Parts: sequence; structure tokens; C-alpha cells
Amino acid sequence: MQRIHGQDSFLLKSGSVELAITRLGGHLGPVTFFPDSPRPLQPYAIAPWAEETIPPDTPALIKVLRGDFFCSAFGANAELVRGRKLPLHGETANGVWEPITQREEQSGCWFKLGMDLPLQGGRCEATTAVLKDHSIIYQRHDLMGLTGPINPGHHATLAFPNRQGAGRLSVSRWQLARTYFEPVETAESGGRSRLLADAEIRDLQAAPCVDGSTIDLTSYPGRRGFEDVAMVCADPQVELGWSAVAFPEQRYVWFALRDPRQLTCTLLWFSNGGRDYAPWNGRHVNVMGIEDMTGYFQTGLATSSRANALSARGVPTYLEPGAGGQLSITYIQGVARIPAGFDRVADIQPHRNSRSVRIVSESAIPVDVPCQVDFLTSGRLPGMELS
Repeated sequence: MQRIHGQDSFLLKSGSVELAITRLGGHLGPVTFFPDSPRPLQPYAIAPWAEETIPPDTPALIKVLRGDFFCSAFGANAELVRGRKLPLHGETANGVWEPITQREEQSGCWFKLGMDLPLQGGRCEATTAVLKDHSIIYQRHDLMGLTGPINPGHHATLAFPNRQGAGRLSVSRWQLARTYFEPVETAESGGRSRLLADAEIRDLQAAPCVDGSTIDLTSYPGRRGFEDVAMVCADPQVELGWSAVAFPEQRYVWFALRDPRQLTCTLLWFSNGGRDYAPWNGRHVNVMGIEDMTGYFQTGLATSSRANALSARGVPTYLEPGAGGQLSITYIQGVARIPAGFDRVADIQPHRNSRSVRIVSESAIPVDVPCQVDFLTSGRLPGMELS
């Protein structure tokens, strides 16, 4: 364990990935891909206040905010759940994780952390693994003893270069996209939003704004001085859900893979200086959250687990645990180098007996990346005894 950007953190390293996970909140970051190469990659954002002294009543999640983290109850959780108040994005994103086991094997290395969930009932154990020669992070969150439904999610936040349109967003085939049902920020709250609230998005490159114009959500950074949220709901016929951002000038793609029956939606958070209040103070800029989750936007477990505007359209917004309150959520995220001419991701598909994925650009350039895709369904990796 080391102190990194203000937080005690667990470390894991292979030849292709070097990562830290905070003890408080289990936030993944910083992460360096190809750490020993002439051009290492660090795609994840870290809040600018990470090493500052901020008010003690600040939620743990906001103090730590970085990279990606697992949400046991995605969202604000303003309403009580069975008489209990859950923290922002749930206990897993705010509580203290304790080490359980760690192992280095010929194929790679992994560790497992755990925490009890007194508010939701039960426990969560998180396994993080890296494989030799894979620029991939494999994670499995095992929930057990849950006493009711859950709306889980991952909360990846990427730091974009400070140049308009430096990154190009893509997502797998979707059935429905909408803006948040009210302005994310207002002058009264000390911020600003630009997207038209409670509007359907028929084209991600032409999302409606409050002034009657449209903006391209797939090209970012843009819209400095605004904080916005949109939701993209996966087509239920898709077998492999994916989210990706291509950075053509930096010559790489960040991508995440999921089972769309577990994580049914992708919440897009455009954070570009639209919050003037502390600790944001207008300085959280050029950050996009690409948050694969199941829920009714960022409202929390209570509203997600009852009828809402998304569930009325056939979108699952919560999951029921199995026998013994058990549920396992698997997730893959990583990067790939891309050649000149690779513009935006058009598709990601398993390739070569699920031992790699093929990422194809809109300009028809394919890139093959070593990736054990069947981890999403099996929760297992070759050569590793993940307990």
C-alpha cells in the first residue's frame, strides 16, 4: 500500500498495466497503461482537490474522486431505502476496503478486497486482475447477503486533452437515449447546464439544448462552463455491450466491455467547469464520465427499484439478487494503440475464440487486442485460481 494523490492505495502491476485502488471508496486510479514504454497512457481523471484539505463533512466519494469505482447503489440516494440513508453511489464507493488475498501467477496477478454493507445488508468482495501482455483490467464484484434489489454500476471518468473535440465517443447499439429529467445544475445551485431537460435524443450527434440548438455529445471536450448528463440505454438484443473513446492524436482507444443484461445503460456525465461551488470551483474540466450502470439516471436505489420513466419504456433499472442475496458483476476496461487514420470506434466484437477483441473504426481500420472476453460470463481467467 502507498499514499497516492492523497489516498492510501493498493497497487497492482504487470508489464502492460500499473494501477492503484484506494482503500477508501475503492476508486481505481491512477492507472498507467504500457508504463515502461516511451509513450505511457493515463486516461483516467483525478479530481484537482485530491491532495487539498476540504471540509470534513464532504462525502468520502467526493474527497477521493478519481478513475473508476463500483457503485452498490448508483446515484444520489436522496430517498431512504427501507428506512436507511445510503451514501452517494452507495457504500462501496465510500466505505473502507480491507485486503483479503493477493496472488502472483505465471499468467498475471490479482488481489481481492472486501467490505461489509451494513446499510444494504450483506457484503461485497472485489477481485481485480491483470494478465501478462493484456492492456486490460478485469474486475468482478461479488455481492452476497443482499436484502433487496440493487442498481449497480461502474463510474469511469476520463481526462480529455485540453483541445475541443480531442476525444470521440462511441457506444454499442442502443434503443433509447434521453437527457436528465431536470437541469443538472442551475444558477440557484451554483452551476449551469446546457442540455434541454427531459428530452429524447434521437441522434447522439444532435442532442437538444435549452436555447433550441443542438450539440454533438460524441465530440469532447466542448461546452466549457457546463455540467450535463445524458442516458443511453442498450438494445436488449446486443450480446456484448461496449463504450469507447478514440483519441486519434494520442493514437489510442479507451474501451469498456460489459454484459448488457447486468449493466443495461450508460450514463454520460459531461463535467466541464459547470459547478462553481466547493470543492469544484469551476476547475473540474475536460472530464467525461462513461458510467455503465443499471438504474434510473443518477437518482439512486429507491427510485430505480420502482416504476419510472425508463422502466415504462422497457429498460430494466434494477437487478434482483439470486439465492442467498448473491449477485456478481463483471467488467472489463482497457486501452488499445491505434494507427493513423483511425477516427472513431464503429464496433467491438470478440475475435479468435474470445481471446481477443477486434475494434473497428468508422474508417474501416481493424485493431486486434488481447482480451479474455468470456470473463464477462464466467468470472474466470486462464491460469488464475480466482477464489
